[in-house]
Amino acid sequence: MKRVLLSTSGGDCPGLNAVIRGVVKRAAQEGDWEVLGSIQAYNGILWEPTEIKVLDEAAVAGIHYRGGTIIETTNKGGPFAWPIFNKHTGEWEYVDRSDEMIRKLQLMGVDAVISIGGDGSQRLSQQLFEKGLDIIGVPKTIDNDLSATDFTFGFQTAVQIATDAVDKLVTTAASHNRTFILEVMGRDTGWIALHAAIAGGADVCLIPEIPYDIDKVVEKLKTRYKRGNRGSAIIVVAEGAKPVDGSVHFEAATEVGYENKRLGGVAYELSQQIKAAGFEPDLRETVLGHIQRGGVPIAYDRVLATQFGVKAFEYVLEGKFGHMVSYRHPDIVAVPLTEAVGKMNFVGEDSDIMLTARGTGISFGD
Repeated sequence: MKRVLLSTSGGDCPGLNAVIRGVVKRAAQEGDWEVLGSIQAYNGILWEPTEIKVLDEAAVAGIHYRGGTIIETTNKGGPFAWPIFNKHTGEWEYVDRSDEMIRKLQLMGVDAVISIGGDGSQRLSQQLFEKGLDIIGVPKTIDNDLSATDFTFGFQTAVQIATDAVDKLVTTAASHNRTFILEVMGRDTGWIALHAAIAGGADVCLIPEIPYDIDKVVEKLKTRYKRGNRGSAIIVVAEGAKPVDGSVHFEAATEVGYENKRLGGVAYELSQQIKAAGFEPDLRETVLGHIQRGGVPIAYDRVLATQFGVKAFEYVLEGKFGHMVSYRHPDIVAVPLTEAVGKMNFVGEDSDIMLTARGTGISFGD
C-alpha cells in the first residue's frame, strides 16, 4: 500500500475540505493508495506522539460544502522554525526540524506529500523539495495573490461575502444619509476590495497597489451629497491600503511562532482622516474580518478546489514533484514551485478589471 500525506497550512479558507475530498476520491480509484492527513499542518508529524488521521471515503463524505478543514490548520512555526522555550534565558527559540520530519515521513512509509497552502506554505514546500521530499503544492488563499494561477479557491467566496456586506450597507447608508467604510482582507493586494467594490457599486475603493490622497477621496464623497448633507456613499478599503507618504496600519505579532504582521484597523484610521479633511456627513466603519474566511464555499470554489485535489493526486502518480497545481483558464496545469512563489499577483493599474472600475466612476483616491 502506497501512502500520500495531506497538509493544510496558513489561514483557513473556503474550499479546503473540497480539496481534501478531491484527493481522497481520486486516490480511491487506484485501489493501492492510502491517504493520511497531518493535523495542524506539519505539527501532526512533529508532535510526540504524532497526530495523523486516515482519510478514506467515509471520512470525507459530505465535507465539500463545509468551511474550514477537517485536519485543522496553523500559520505558526513550521519544520524550519519550530518554537522551543529556553528555560534558562526565558525566551522562545526556533530550531530547524525539517530533516527530522522527513525521516519520520520515511519511517511512516509516506511516498509523497500534498501541501495545501498559500505563498508562505509553498515556500516551505520548495525548501522541503530541495531537501529531497517528494511534494506537490496546491494554492490556497482568499487574497488571490499567487501570480502562477489565474485564481485561487476561496477568493470568490470571500468576494461574495464582501459583496453581500456592501449590499447591506447601501440600504442603511441611504436611510441615514451616511458614508460607510467597509474594511476587507487582502493583505498586500486589493483583489477582494476591487471585486466587491465593482459588484456592490461602491463609490470609493482603496487598495494597497495605489496609495490614496485623502483630499481626492473627500472630493469624490462630496459628489454623493446634496445641500444639507443629504446623500450617502460606500467606501471599500483593503486592510493593506495606505495613504500617499503614509504606511500600512498593522500591529506587531505577539503570538509565538506567528511571523506575519497583523493587519487591520485601516477603516478607523481612514475615518479620522476623512473627518480631519473637512467631510461633514456621518461616517460609520465596518470591519468584515474573519467572516470572509469562514462558512460555506460557493459552488465556484467547490469546483475549483475539487479540480485542484484530483489533479494534485494525479501529479503524484506522474511524479511531478516540486510543482504546484495551477488554474490557467481553462486548464489545470503544473507549474514549478519556484515560479509559484517567485512573484506576487498585484492588481495592475492598467488591467481590464481596473479600467472597468474606473469606467463606472469608482475613485481610487489618486
